Amino acid sequence: MAHATLTITMPEEIWIQQLSTAYPESTFRVLAAVPGPESGFALVRITGQTVTAVIEAMADHSQLTELTIIQQADSEATVHFETTAPLLLASSQEAGVPIELPVEIVDGEATVEVTGSRERLADLAEQLERFGFQYRIENVSERLHESQLLSERQLEVVVAAVEAGYYDTPRRCSLTELAARLDIAKSTCSETLHRAEEAIIKRFVAELPGVAEYADLEDRPTGT
Repeated sequence: MAHATLTITMPEEIWIQQLSTAYPESTFRVLAAVPGPESGFALVRITGQTVTAVIEAMADHSQLTELTIIQQADSEATVHFETTAPLLLASSQEAGVPIELPVEIVDGEATVEVTGSRERLADLAEQLERFGFQYRIENVSERLHESQLLSERQLEVVVAAVEAGYYDTPRRCSLTELAARLDIAKSTCSETLHRAEEAIIKRFVAELPGVAEYADLEDRPTGT
């Protein structure tokens, strides 16, 4: 499975684009969202010094048909609303790629995390373009379960090494002592650790922003 981080710019005709750019110092944090047949429902936490003005603008916007204030303080409020323009939800639903919550929206841009097959992520890119979103790909990496990253034996040796203090500074357990603890040859212990460390380090580096290159997704036009 591939995991992608996207920065998405909303179309100008959507209420969240209009309000978040009108109040760029405010942060809209989507805590929960669900699409309806012809609308969408969401729970959003708004933070900033203009919360009251933001809520008033939301109450007056034609694309928000229902608005309930759950909690409000001087610089924070949580609201539940219904919108007739849930385009980001619609893009996600059409592509079959769930958007990981929470999603933060500031000054017209949303930071979105998604996980799915490469085919599904490509479908999401098409849907975003179809609904008028602009986006840029910040990072793409493979999301593997630990059982896919390390063999059962490698995982056993790495866990034993950590528990014994082999990776502590200063080291509390030598390679010889670790091999004896596992009842295996020192050379076997060394090779198993090396292969596990190789897999872990390569996985770590591949997930660093700007390091991994996945041409299948990143070479697609981004609409920017």
